[in-house]
Amino acid sequence: MAEIQSIKNRFGIIGNSPALNYAIQVAIQVSSTDLSVLIVGESGVGKESFSQIIHALSSRKHNPFIAVNCGAIPEGTIDSELFGHEKGSFTGAVDFRKGYFETVSGGTIFLDEIGEMPLGTQARLLRVLETGEFIRVGSSKVQKTDVRVIAATNRDLYESTQTGKFRQDLYYRLSTVPIRVPSLRDRKEDINLLFRKFVIDFAERYKTTPVQLDDEAKNMLINYSWPGNVRELKNIAEQLSVLSTNQIITAADLQKFLPEKNINRLPVLAHSQQANGEFNNEREILYKLFFDMRKDVTELKKMFLEILKNPSLANSATKFTAESLQSDYAINGNDYGNDYNAPVLATGQTTALPGHMQQAQQPVIISHKDEIHQHEEVEESLNIMDKEKELIIKALKKHRGKRKDAALDLGISERTLYRKLKEYDINE
Repeated sequence: MAEIQSIKNRFGIIGNSPALNYAIQVAIQVSSTDLSVLIVGESGVGKESFSQIIHALSSRKHNPFIAVNCGAIPEGTIDSELFGHEKGSFTGAVDFRKGYFETVSGGTIFLDEIGEMPLGTQARLLRVLETGEFIRVGSSKVQKTDVRVIAATNRDLYESTQTGKFRQDLYYRLSTVPIRVPSLRDRKEDINLLFRKFVIDFAERYKTTPVQLDDEAKNMLINYSWPGNVRELKNIAEQLSVLSTNQIITAADLQKFLPEKNINRLPVLAHSQQANGEFNNEREILYKLFFDMRKDVTELKKMFLEILKNPSLANSATKFTAESLQSDYAINGNDYGNDYNAPVLATGQTTALPGHMQQAQQPVIISHKDEIHQHEEVEESLNIMDKEKELIIKALKKHRGKRKDAALDLGISERTLYRKLKEYDINE
Protein backbone atom coordinates (compact mmCIF):
# COMPACT_ATOMS: atom_id res chain seq x y z
CA MET A 1 0.00 0.00 0.00
CA ALA A 2 2.92 2.33 0.73
CA GLU A 3 4.25 1.70 -2.78
CA ILE A 4 0.89 2.63 -4.32
CA GLN A 5 0.75 5.86 -2.29
CA SER A 6 4.29 6.69 -3.39
CA ILE A 7 3.28 6.24 -7.05
CA LYS A 8 0.22 8.47 -6.52
CA ASN A 9 2.35 11.24 -5.05
CA ARG A 10 4.93 10.93 -7.83
CA PHE A 11 2.44 11.09 -10.71
CA GLY A 12 -0.18 13.36 -9.14
CA ILE A 13 -2.91 10.71 -8.88
CA ILE A 14 -5.59 11.56 -6.31
CA GLY A 15 -8.04 9.07 -4.83
CA ASN A 16 -8.33 6.02 -2.61
CA SER A 17 -11.05 3.95 -4.29
CA PRO A 18 -10.34 0.19 -4.45
CA ALA A 19 -10.77 0.13 -8.25
CA LEU A 20 -8.18 2.88 -8.70
CA ASN A 21 -5.72 1.22 -6.31
CA TYR A 22 -6.09 -2.09 -8.13
CA ALA A 23 -5.39 -0.48 -11.53
CA ILE A 24 -2.22 1.13 -10.11
CA GLN A 25 -1.15 -2.18 -8.57
CA VAL A 26 -1.48 -3.95 -11.94
CA ALA A 27 0.54 -1.18 -13.63
CA ILE A 28 3.32 -1.61 -11.05
CA GLN A 29 3.42 -5.38 -11.45
CA VAL A 30 3.50 -5.36 -15.26
CA SER A 31 6.06 -2.55 -15.55
CA SER A 32 9.05 -4.86 -15.03
CA THR A 33 8.06 -7.01 -18.02
CA ASP A 34 7.97 -6.28 -21.76
CA LEU A 35 4.36 -7.38 -22.18
CA SER A 36 1.95 -5.30 -24.26
CA VAL A 37 -0.63 -3.48 -22.15
CA LEU A 38 -4.12 -2.28 -23.10
CA ILE A 39 -5.45 0.52 -20.89
CA VAL A 40 -9.25 0.75 -21.04
CA GLY A 41 -11.35 3.59 -19.70
CA GLU A 42 -13.67 6.44 -20.59
CA SER A 43 -12.37 9.70 -21.96
CA GLY A 44 -10.93 11.95 -19.25
CA VAL A 45 -10.04 9.29 -16.64
CA GLY A 46 -6.26 9.77 -17.02
CA LYS A 47 -5.18 6.74 -19.05
CA GLU A 48 -1.91 8.39 -20.15
CA SER A 49 -0.76 8.62 -16.52
CA PHE A 50 -0.81 4.83 -16.32
CA SER A 51 1.36 4.52 -19.43
CA GLN A 52 3.87 6.88 -17.81
CA ILE A 53 3.86 4.81 -14.62
CA ILE A 54 4.63 1.63 -16.57
CA HIS A 55 7.46 3.28 -18.51
CA ALA A 56 8.98 5.02 -15.46
CA LEU A 57 9.14 1.77 -13.47
CA SER A 58 10.45 -0.36 -16.35
CA SER A 59 14.00 -1.15 -17.46
CA ARG A 60 13.39 1.22 -20.42
CA LYS A 61 12.95 4.29 -18.18
CA HIS A 62 16.16 5.92 -19.45
CA ASN A 63 15.11 5.48 -23.10
CA PRO A 64 12.56 7.56 -25.06
CA PHE A 65 8.85 7.59 -24.32
CA ILE A 66 6.41 8.98 -26.87
CA ALA A 67 2.61 9.33 -26.80
CA VAL A 68 0.79 9.17 -30.13
CA ASN A 69 -2.91 10.00 -30.54
CA CYS A 70 -4.07 7.69 -33.35
CA GLY A 71 -7.32 9.61 -33.73
CA ALA A 72 -5.53 12.92 -34.40
CA ILE A 73 -3.41 11.70 -37.32
CA PRO A 74 -5.04 11.66 -40.79
CA GLU A 75 -5.54 8.18 -42.20
CA GLY A 76 -3.37 8.91 -45.23
CA THR A 77 -0.31 9.84 -43.16
CA ILE A 78 -0.48 7.63 -40.07
CA ASP A 79 1.67 4.88 -41.67
CA SER A 80 4.35 7.46 -42.45
CA GLU A 81 4.19 8.88 -38.91
CA LEU A 82 4.57 5.50 -37.25
CA PHE A 83 6.87 3.64 -39.66
CA GLY A 84 8.55 6.38 -41.71
CA HIS A 85 8.78 6.77 -45.49
CA GLU A 86 11.25 6.92 -48.34
CA LYS A 87 11.83 10.00 -50.45
CA GLY A 88 9.27 10.25 -53.27
CA SER A 89 7.10 7.45 -51.88
CA PHE A 90 4.03 9.71 -52.13
CA THR A 91 3.11 13.28 -53.02
CA GLY A 92 4.80 15.59 -50.54
CA ALA A 93 7.47 13.08 -49.50
CA VAL A 94 10.33 15.36 -50.48
CA ASP A 95 12.80 13.68 -48.15
CA PHE A 96 13.46 10.47 -46.24
CA ARG A 97 11.84 10.33 -42.79
CA LYS A 98 12.14 8.01 -39.81
CA GLY A 99 8.94 6.94 -38.05
CA TYR A 100 8.23 6.73 -34.33
CA PHE A 101 8.93 3.01 -34.14
CA GLU A 102 12.43 3.69 -35.45
CA THR A 103 13.25 6.77 -33.39
CA VAL A 104 11.89 5.34 -30.12
CA SER A 105 13.64 1.97 -30.47
CA GLY A 106 14.63 0.76 -27.00
CA GLY A 107 11.88 2.82 -25.36
CA THR A 108 8.11 2.85 -25.05
CA ILE A 109 5.40 4.05 -27.43
CA PHE A 110 1.93 4.89 -26.10
CA LEU A 111 -0.80 4.56 -28.74
CA ASP A 112 -3.82 6.47 -27.49
CA GLU A 113 -7.24 5.98 -29.12
CA ILE A 114 -6.03 2.74 -30.71
CA GLY A 115 -9.61 2.03 -31.81
CA GLU A 116 -9.30 4.87 -34.37
CA MET A 117 -6.37 3.20 -36.15
CA PRO A 118 -7.14 2.17 -39.78
CA LEU A 119 -7.21 -1.55 -40.60
CA GLY A 120 -4.15 -1.33 -42.87
CA THR A 121 -2.07 0.26 -40.12
CA GLN A 122 -3.36 -2.36 -37.67
CA ALA A 123 -1.81 -5.07 -39.85
CA ARG A 124 1.56 -3.27 -39.81
CA LEU A 125 1.37 -2.84 -36.03
CA LEU A 126 0.60 -6.54 -35.55
CA ARG A 127 3.79 -7.44 -37.41
CA VAL A 128 5.82 -5.13 -35.17
CA LEU A 129 4.35 -6.74 -32.05
CA GLU A 130 4.95 -10.29 -33.28
CA THR A 131 8.36 -10.01 -34.99
CA GLY A 132 9.73 -6.56 -34.14
CA GLU A 133 9.89 -5.81 -37.89
CA PHE A 134 8.41 -3.06 -40.05
CA ILE A 135 8.84 -1.59 -43.53
CA ARG A 136 8.93 2.13 -44.29
CA VAL A 137 6.30 3.47 -46.71
CA GLY A 138 7.69 3.20 -50.24
CA SER A 139 10.49 0.80 -49.25
CA SER A 140 11.00 -2.94 -49.52
CA LYS A 141 13.70 -3.19 -46.88
CA VAL A 142 12.73 -4.75 -43.56
CA GLN A 143 13.70 -2.71 -40.49
CA LYS A 144 14.07 -4.00 -36.92
CA THR A 145 12.90 -2.24 -33.78
CA ASP A 146 12.72 -2.92 -30.05
CA VAL A 147 9.74 -0.96 -28.76
CA ARG A 148 7.31 -1.70 -25.97
CA VAL A 149 3.75 -0.87 -26.98
CA ILE A 150 1.15 0.42 -24.54
CA ALA A 151 -2.26 1.09 -26.06
CA ALA A 152 -5.33 2.86 -24.71
CA THR A 153 -8.94 3.13 -25.83
CA ASN A 154 -12.27 4.50 -24.65
CA ARG A 155 -14.13 2.10 -26.96
CA ASP A 156 -15.22 -1.50 -26.56
CA LEU A 157 -12.56 -3.05 -28.79
CA TYR A 158 -14.05 -6.52 -28.51
CA GLU A 159 -17.31 -5.22 -29.98
CA SER A 160 -15.30 -3.53 -32.74
CA THR A 161 -13.73 -6.89 -33.60
CA GLN A 162 -17.22 -8.33 -34.06
CA THR A 163 -18.17 -5.58 -36.52
CA GLY A 164 -14.90 -5.83 -38.47
CA LYS A 165 -13.62 -2.39 -37.44
CA PHE A 166 -10.72 -3.78 -35.41
CA ARG A 167 -8.54 -6.82 -36.07
CA GLN A 168 -9.27 -9.66 -33.68
CA ASP A 169 -5.68 -10.95 -33.71
CA LEU A 170 -4.36 -7.48 -32.85
CA TYR A 171 -6.91 -7.13 -30.05
CA TYR A 172 -5.72 -10.31 -28.34
CA ARG A 173 -2.08 -9.40 -28.96
CA LEU A 174 -2.49 -5.95 -27.37
CA SER A 175 -4.60 -7.03 -24.42
CA THR A 176 -2.00 -9.39 -22.95
CA VAL A 177 -2.43 -7.41 -19.75
CA PRO A 178 -5.55 -5.21 -19.61
CA ILE A 179 -5.79 -2.34 -17.12
CA ARG A 180 -9.25 -0.87 -16.54
CA VAL A 181 -9.19 2.69 -15.21
CA PRO A 182 -12.47 3.38 -13.33
CA SER A 183 -14.71 6.26 -14.32
CA LEU A 184 -15.31 9.09 -11.84
CA ARG A 185 -18.90 8.00 -11.13
CA ASP A 186 -17.48 4.58 -10.07
CA ARG A 187 -15.23 6.23 -7.47
CA LYS A 188 -17.61 8.73 -5.86
CA GLU A 189 -15.64 8.70 -2.63
CA ASP A 190 -12.83 10.51 -4.48
CA ILE A 191 -14.92 13.33 -6.00
CA ASN A 192 -14.77 15.79 -3.08
CA LEU A 193 -11.08 15.01 -2.54
CA LEU A 194 -10.30 15.76 -6.18
CA PHE A 195 -12.40 18.92 -6.16
CA ARG A 196 -10.66 20.26 -3.05
CA LYS A 197 -7.23 19.63 -4.61
CA PHE A 198 -8.23 21.39 -7.84
CA VAL A 199 -9.68 24.52 -6.18
CA ILE A 200 -6.58 24.89 -3.97
CA ASP A 201 -4.33 24.67 -7.05
CA PHE A 202 -6.40 27.24 -8.94
CA ALA A 203 -6.52 29.56 -5.92
CA GLU A 204 -2.72 29.56 -5.84
CA ARG A 205 -2.54 30.17 -9.58
CA TYR A 206 -5.07 33.05 -9.62
CA LYS A 207 -4.12 34.49 -6.20
CA THR A 208 -7.59 34.00 -4.72
CA THR A 209 -9.17 32.26 -1.74
CA PRO A 210 -10.18 28.62 -2.36
CA VAL A 211 -13.94 28.19 -2.74
CA GLN A 212 -15.79 25.71 -0.53
CA LEU A 213 -18.96 23.68 -1.02
CA ASP A 214 -21.83 23.45 1.44
CA ASP A 215 -23.29 20.01 2.23
CA GLU A 216 -26.04 20.22 -0.39
CA ALA A 217 -23.55 21.24 -3.08
CA LYS A 218 -21.26 18.34 -2.10
CA ASN A 219 -24.14 15.90 -2.55
CA MET A 220 -24.95 17.41 -5.94
CA LEU A 221 -21.31 17.06 -6.97
CA ILE A 222 -21.25 13.40 -5.91
CA ASN A 223 -24.54 12.50 -7.61
CA TYR A 224 -23.69 14.16 -10.94
CA SER A 225 -22.89 11.59 -13.68
CA TRP A 226 -19.58 13.20 -14.82
CA PRO A 227 -19.53 12.06 -18.46
CA GLY A 228 -16.22 13.95 -18.88
CA ASN A 229 -14.76 12.31 -15.74
CA VAL A 230 -11.77 13.93 -13.96
CA ARG A 231 -11.18 16.36 -16.83
CA GLU A 232 -14.72 17.71 -16.52
CA LEU A 233 -14.45 17.99 -12.72
CA LYS A 234 -11.25 19.97 -13.09
CA ASN A 235 -12.94 22.35 -15.56
CA ILE A 236 -15.84 22.93 -13.16
CA ALA A 237 -13.43 23.62 -10.30
CA GLU A 238 -11.57 26.17 -12.42
CA GLN A 239 -14.78 27.91 -13.50
CA LEU A 240 -15.96 28.19 -9.89
CA SER A 241 -12.55 29.50 -8.79
CA VAL A 242 -12.59 32.23 -11.44
CA LEU A 243 -16.24 33.17 -11.87
CA SER A 244 -17.90 32.57 -8.49
CA THR A 245 -18.54 35.70 -6.41
CA ASN A 246 -19.20 33.68 -3.23
CA GLN A 247 -16.58 31.78 -1.26
CA ILE A 248 -19.17 29.26 -0.04
CA ILE A 249 -20.77 27.54 -3.01
CA THR A 250 -24.40 26.47 -2.60
CA ALA A 251 -26.26 23.91 -4.66
CA ALA A 252 -27.97 26.74 -6.57
CA ASP A 253 -24.57 28.28 -7.36
CA LEU A 254 -23.14 24.92 -8.47
CA GLN A 255 -26.16 24.18 -10.67
CA LYS A 256 -25.29 27.17 -12.87
CA PHE A 257 -21.94 25.59 -13.75
CA LEU A 258 -23.13 22.02 -14.36
CA PRO A 259 -24.26 21.48 -17.97
CA GLU A 260 -27.92 20.79 -18.58
CA LYS A 261 -28.83 17.29 -19.58
CA ASN A 262 -29.03 16.81 -23.34
CA ILE A 263 -32.60 16.40 -24.53
CA ASN A 264 -32.97 13.76 -27.18
CA ARG A 265 -35.33 15.20 -29.76
CA LEU A 266 -35.10 12.22 -32.11
CA PRO A 267 -38.02 9.78 -32.50
CA VAL A 268 -38.16 7.02 -29.90
CA LEU A 269 -37.37 3.60 -31.33
CA ALA A 270 -39.12 0.40 -30.46
CA HIS A 271 -37.81 -1.28 -27.31
CA SER A 272 -36.51 -4.33 -29.13
CA GLN A 273 -34.47 -2.19 -31.49
CA GLN A 274 -32.90 -0.27 -28.62
CA ALA A 275 -32.12 -3.44 -26.69
CA ASN A 276 -30.32 -5.01 -29.61
CA GLY A 277 -28.27 -1.88 -30.24
CA GLU A 278 -29.44 -1.95 -33.85
CA PHE A 279 -29.05 1.79 -34.26
CA ASN A 280 -25.97 3.11 -32.53
CA ASN A 281 -25.83 6.66 -33.77
CA GLU A 282 -28.11 9.50 -34.74
CA ARG A 283 -27.42 9.22 -38.46
CA GLU A 284 -28.65 5.62 -38.55
CA ILE A 285 -31.77 6.63 -36.61
CA LEU A 286 -32.53 9.37 -39.15
CA TYR A 287 -31.96 6.99 -42.06
CA LYS A 288 -34.40 4.54 -40.52
CA LEU A 289 -36.97 7.30 -40.01
CA PHE A 290 -36.70 8.46 -43.64
CA PHE A 291 -36.96 4.93 -45.00
CA ASP A 292 -40.03 4.18 -42.87
CA MET A 293 -41.68 7.36 -44.14
CA ARG A 294 -40.91 6.40 -47.74
CA LYS A 295 -42.41 2.96 -47.13
CA ASP A 296 -45.59 4.57 -45.76
CA VAL A 297 -45.85 6.78 -48.86
CA THR A 298 -45.45 3.72 -51.09
CA GLU A 299 -48.30 1.98 -49.26
CA LEU A 300 -50.52 5.06 -49.68
CA LYS A 301 -49.77 5.14 -53.43
CA LYS A 302 -50.82 1.51 -53.73
CA MET A 303 -54.04 2.20 -51.82
CA PHE A 304 -55.02 5.20 -54.00
CA LEU A 305 -54.26 3.19 -57.15
CA GLU A 306 -56.62 0.44 -55.98
CA ILE A 307 -59.33 3.04 -55.22
CA LEU A 308 -58.99 4.55 -58.69
CA LYS A 309 -59.46 1.10 -60.19
CA ASN A 310 -62.26 0.11 -57.81
CA PRO A 311 -64.26 3.14 -56.46
CA SER A 312 -66.24 0.88 -54.10
CA LEU A 313 -63.18 0.71 -51.85
CA ALA A 314 -63.30 4.47 -51.23
CA ASN A 315 -65.51 4.34 -48.12
CA SER A 316 -63.17 2.08 -46.16
CA ALA A 317 -60.08 3.89 -47.44
CA THR A 318 -61.27 7.34 -46.37
CA LYS A 319 -61.61 6.26 -42.76
CA PHE A 320 -58.18 4.64 -42.79
CA THR A 321 -56.56 7.71 -44.39
CA ALA A 322 -58.10 10.13 -41.91
CA GLU A 323 -57.00 8.10 -38.91
CA SER A 324 -53.48 7.67 -40.30
CA LEU A 325 -53.02 11.34 -41.13
CA GLN A 326 -54.42 12.42 -37.79
CA SER A 327 -52.23 10.11 -35.67
CA ASP A 328 -49.06 9.23 -37.60
CA TYR A 329 -48.36 12.60 -39.21
CA ALA A 330 -49.16 14.92 -36.28
CA ILE A 331 -46.11 16.80 -34.99
CA ASN A 332 -45.66 16.96 -31.18
CA GLY A 333 -49.41 16.50 -30.70
CA ASN A 334 -50.38 19.34 -33.09
CA ASP A 335 -52.01 18.96 -36.51
CA TYR A 336 -50.57 20.65 -39.55
CA GLY A 337 -53.04 23.50 -39.14
CA ASN A 338 -54.90 25.47 -41.79
CA ASP A 339 -52.19 24.92 -44.38
CA TYR A 340 -53.13 21.26 -44.67
CA ASN A 341 -54.77 20.29 -47.99
CA ALA A 342 -57.18 17.39 -47.54
CA PRO A 343 -56.97 14.98 -50.50
CA VAL A 344 -60.16 14.36 -52.46
CA LEU A 345 -60.54 10.98 -54.10
CA ALA A 346 -61.62 10.40 -57.69
CA THR A 347 -65.11 9.48 -56.50
CA GLY A 348 -65.56 13.02 -55.14
CA GLN A 349 -65.57 11.90 -51.50
CA THR A 350 -63.47 13.79 -48.99
CA THR A 351 -61.49 12.18 -46.19
CA ALA A 352 -63.01 12.71 -42.77
CA LEU A 353 -60.47 15.16 -41.34
CA PRO A 354 -60.90 17.50 -38.33
CA GLY A 355 -63.11 20.53 -38.88
CA HIS A 356 -60.39 23.17 -39.12
CA MET A 357 -58.63 21.00 -41.69
CA GLN A 358 -61.77 20.52 -43.84
CA GLN A 359 -61.95 24.28 -44.38
CA ALA A 360 -58.66 24.26 -46.24
CA GLN A 361 -58.42 24.23 -49.98
CA GLN A 362 -59.01 20.71 -51.36
CA PRO A 363 -57.07 19.69 -54.48
CA VAL A 364 -58.79 17.00 -56.56
CA ILE A 365 -57.08 13.88 -57.89
CA ILE A 366 -58.39 13.60 -61.46
CA SER A 367 -58.35 10.29 -63.24
CA HIS A 368 -58.46 10.39 -67.07
CA LYS A 369 -60.42 7.71 -68.76
CA ASP A 370 -58.46 4.74 -70.03
CA GLU A 371 -55.22 6.37 -68.87
CA ILE A 372 -54.77 4.55 -65.57
CA HIS A 373 -51.59 2.53 -65.69
CA GLN A 374 -50.60 0.15 -62.95
CA HIS A 375 -47.01 0.64 -61.85
CA GLU A 376 -45.29 -2.12 -59.98
CA GLU A 377 -43.72 -0.71 -56.85
CA VAL A 378 -40.18 -2.02 -56.40
CA GLU A 379 -39.17 -2.18 -52.77
CA GLU A 380 -35.98 -0.16 -52.35
CA SER A 381 -33.09 -1.47 -50.33
CA LEU A 382 -33.20 -0.27 -46.72
CA ASN A 383 -29.60 -1.26 -46.05
CA ILE A 384 -27.93 1.72 -44.35
CA MET A 385 -24.50 0.91 -45.78
CA ASP A 386 -25.91 0.88 -49.34
CA LYS A 387 -27.57 4.25 -48.76
CA GLU A 388 -24.42 5.71 -47.23
CA LYS A 389 -22.40 4.52 -50.23
CA GLU A 390 -24.97 6.02 -52.59
CA LEU A 391 -24.85 9.38 -50.79
CA ILE A 392 -21.05 9.44 -50.91
CA ILE A 393 -21.04 8.72 -54.66
CA LYS A 394 -23.62 11.46 -55.27
CA ALA A 395 -21.64 13.98 -53.21
CA LEU A 396 -18.43 13.20 -55.09
CA LYS A 397 -20.20 13.60 -58.46
CA LYS A 398 -21.80 16.82 -57.30
CA HIS A 399 -18.43 18.31 -56.32
CA ARG A 400 -16.52 16.72 -59.23
CA GLY A 401 -14.40 14.48 -57.05
CA LYS A 402 -13.31 17.17 -54.57
CA ARG A 403 -13.18 15.26 -51.29
CA LYS A 404 -13.07 18.29 -49.05
CA ASP A 405 -16.24 19.80 -50.53
CA ALA A 406 -17.96 16.41 -50.62
CA ALA A 407 -17.13 15.73 -46.96
CA LEU A 408 -18.44 19.18 -45.98
CA ASP A 409 -21.66 18.52 -47.88
CA LEU A 410 -22.07 15.12 -46.20
CA GLY A 411 -21.41 16.55 -42.75
CA ILE A 412 -18.38 14.34 -42.05
CA SER A 413 -14.63 14.92 -41.80
CA GLU A 414 -12.37 14.48 -44.81
CA ARG A 415 -10.56 11.72 -42.95
CA THR A 416 -13.82 9.84 -42.37
CA LEU A 417 -14.71 10.24 -46.06
CA TYR A 418 -11.32 8.82 -47.04
CA ARG A 419 -11.93 5.80 -44.81
CA LYS A 420 -15.41 5.29 -46.25
CA LEU A 421 -14.03 5.37 -49.81
CA LYS A 422 -11.69 2.51 -48.94
CA GLU A 423 -14.33 0.66 -46.96
CA TYR A 424 -16.88 0.74 -49.79
CA ASP A 425 -14.22 0.40 -52.53
CA ILE A 426 -15.40 3.58 -54.26
CA ASN A 427 -13.25 4.66 -57.19
CA GLU A 428 -13.49 8.40 -57.72
